[in-house]
This record gives sequence, C-alpha cells and structure tokens, in this order.
Amino acid sequence: MSDGIEDIVSVLTEQIERRFEMSMDELAAAVAAAPDANPEAADIVKWHGLLTESQAALRRAEDDLLAVLETQPSELDGPTMDLAHRVNAAVTARDGRALVVRWLLDPHAPGKKDLAAERLGRRIRRDPAVPTSTPVARPMTAPATGRGVLR
Repeated sequence: MSDGIEDIVSVLTEQIERRFEMSMDELAAAVAAAPDANPEAADIVKWHGLLTESQAALRRAEDDLLAVLETQPSELDGPTMDLAHRVNAAVTARDGRALVVRWLLDPHAPGKKDLAAERLGRRIRRDPAVPTSTPVARPMTAPATGRGVLR
C-alpha cells in the first residue's frame, strides 16, 4: 500500500548519510562504539532505528489488512476494521518518528536555538529519567475507627 510513502525512510536515511558522510550501518557502529562521543548522532541513530521499526510494523499491518480485504465480502466486519485501525496507528507512529528524525537533522529547527532548549538539553542528558535511589518504605496507617476514608 505505502510504496510511495515508504520513500520517507529512504529520504531521511540519505540525509543522515550525507550529513555524517558515512552509511547508516557505519554510523550505527560508530555510535555503538562510542555512544557519548556525539550525542546528536546517538539521538539520530536511535530515532532512525525506531523509524525503521515502525515502517516494518506498518508494512506488516498493511499486508494483514490486504490479505483480509481480498477474501472479505463488500461488508466490513469488526476484525477487519480493527486491522484498518492498526494500519492507521502504524502510520501515525511512523510519521511521528519521521518528524522527530527531521527535527533532529535540522540545526535551525524551532526550539533548538533558544536558551531554554539548551538548558533542557543539558538537563535531559544529565538527569536520569526515573529515580535511581531506593524508595524509602513508609509504614501504612489505617484510618481512624468508625470513620470512612471517603465521605
């Protein structure tokens, strides 16, 4: 179904390869060997990988839908509509990831030049996404007798 749209991945791949002057495989290997050497390259490799995964998921969803539609009478049933929704969700995921890759590739993209974006970038790279310390256990307390928690 998406023969023309599939070019979105190849166009972005070509832009990445041109920017870093190496193939995606070489760039991925370089990032794997030294992930902190170029955070921008690491982000682009990560999101390009997510993009290609979502493109593959879209292709599978489209193939599943086409297989059902070829045997389906003119009336669509619930399972067929579920497959159509799966295709729509896969398109949304792929397009969203493509937008992220495009944003990462554009040095003049909105939000990349201002001071707040710079501070956020430093904070994101420095702070963990989730707390890394062990949570402190607190004793459970029961509500007072005769009084409900909700009123």
